[in-house]
Parts: sequence; structure tokens; C-alpha cells
Amino acid sequence: MNMASNVKEVATEILNFIRVYKDGSVDRLAGSPIVPPSASDPETGVSSKDIIVSQNPPISARIYLPKHLLDQCQHPKIPILVYFHGGGFCLESAFSFDETKLMNSLASSANAVVISIEYRLAPQHPLPIAYEDCWAALQWIVSHSNADCDSDKEPWISTYVDFGRVYIGGDSAGANLAHNILMRAGSEGLQNGVKIKGAFLTHPYFWGTKPIGAETRDVERREKLITYTVWQLVYPDAPGGVDNPMLNPVVPGAPSLAGLGCSRLLVSVAEKDLMRERGIMYYNAVKESGWKGEVELVDVDGEDHSFHILVHHSHNAKKHINRLASFIV
Repeated sequence: MNMASNVKEVATEILNFIRVYKDGSVDRLAGSPIVPPSASDPETGVSSKDIIVSQNPPISARIYLPKHLLDQCQHPKIPILVYFHGGGFCLESAFSFDETKLMNSLASSANAVVISIEYRLAPQHPLPIAYEDCWAALQWIVSHSNADCDSDKEPWISTYVDFGRVYIGGDSAGANLAHNILMRAGSEGLQNGVKIKGAFLTHPYFWGTKPIGAETRDVERREKLITYTVWQLVYPDAPGGVDNPMLNPVVPGAPSLAGLGCSRLLVSVAEKDLMRERGIMYYNAVKESGWKGEVELVDVDGEDHSFHILVHHSHNAKKHINRLASFIV
């Protein structure tokens, strides 16, 4: 038997990240393991469960609620955070260990309902599918603001959420998703007239062909950077390539950032992050756009991309998670 005939041919490979074969199958080489929800998280006391957002398209989510609220006879209304996980649009999950750890911490520290969206991943589901999934999920969530309850509604949302305090957030690709959701919310609006009060973008995945700051000027080197190769993989048909406004929101001709659909914005960057200067440029562009909201920048020294997730027990990670939680009021 010829063993070589059983070896699959690689079509695309981004080392230590993802491998795509010519038969369409994918090996995801990074990301944390899937874990179940918990009736009471041992560290935070937060309850979580998995829910179906939509059957067609298939969108699910993990929702979190501080357990002490379930034990009360009265039901206070609290903020909701709709979260989009990172992973370059092709890795990670709302059901993974790292994401569950972060969501439990945010729900506990912010005393908020938190819902992490399980959007479909590239390359099997190339962009803009993730954008559409996250938009559909957010619209489904805010539809609960209608007092006429029906069987499709999630009781943790309809019972506990103050729809005057809707927040969205994300890290890395999830922060990119959050930005694009804000732009769409600003132009199209949400169901029942619900407004997004605030959003945080942590280490946002933005890029472009024109180098800025300390980024390399070497074109060949730039095209081998993960910021470039991942976008080619997840959105091969993107008009403008890495200068598509969804990845480069400050490219000439991009929609004005004055159209962001929230009233408060928190942008976080980290000193050692490859995309740090992109985040700072985005923050400055928002400030200069004529946008009427309040924008703040947090720059953490000595840390790298997504440090608050990857090294979640460190002092800086806990401090940053508390900073994100304190933004939700």
C-alpha cells in the first residue's frame, strides 16, 4: 500500500496558527479547548448556559449571569455586554476555556449579563459571514426589548437586561467585528430603536498596505506578516485587499468614523503588539472625525497582543479586565 497516497496536500499554511488542505479540510493549530457552561463558576459564582440565537443561519452563544441575581425574588435590570471573540476570524470559540474565563470575570466584575457570540469561522465560512452573523445576533438580542414576549426569547435577556445600557466589545478580530457592527448600527440602527451605549475594542485587528510608525517598510516582509496573510485567508475576495475599510477604517474613501453608532468608546492597545500603532491611529481618527461621543485610549506597557486572555492570572491581566468591566455602567 502506498502510504504517500493518504497524505493530504496543503493548500495554505500559517504556521502555529492554521493549515488548510486542498480537499477543503482545516487543521486549527492554536486556540484553547472547548469547555461546558457552569451553573456556578467556582471562581466567580457566575452562571452560564448555551443558547441558540438562530437556526438559519446557524448562530449560537454562551450567556452569563451573576448567580446572585437568580437567587433573588426581584429581578433588577442590569447592563448587557455582547462580546465577539478574537482568533483572526478563523480560530477560537465562544465555548472555549479562554473565552469562558474572560466572560465569567467580566460578568462578575461588571455585574452584567454577558453574551458571547459563536459566529461561523473562516476559511470554511469566509468573511463577510462573521460580520453578518454578529449583526444578526445583536439584532436578535435587542429584539427582546419588545415587551411582547414569545417562545423564541431568552429569559435571562428579557428578565434582567436594561436596554438603555447595551454594550458591545471584542478583542483582536473580535474588536474588528465590534467596530464594523458600530458602523452598521450608526447607519442602519437597531431594532426597537435600541442604542448602543458603549463599546470597547481591545487590541483591534486593523491593518493596511501603507506602513505607519515603526512598522516595516519592506513590502515583501509586510506581505508575510500574519496581519496580512490571515486577511487573505479569511476574506480572499475583499475589495481592496488589506485596504478594505473593514480592516483599514482610515483608508481614503472609507466611511466617516463620525458615524460610529455608540456614545462611549474605549480603545485598548499593548506596547509589544504588532498592531499597537494601528489602534492608536484609529483612536486619533475617531477623535478627529467629528464623532460626538466620548473616546478613551488605554495603552498597557510591557504587554503583548491579547495578554489579558493568554496570561489571565497576571497582575496586568486582572487590572485590565477590571478596567474593561468598570467601563460597563
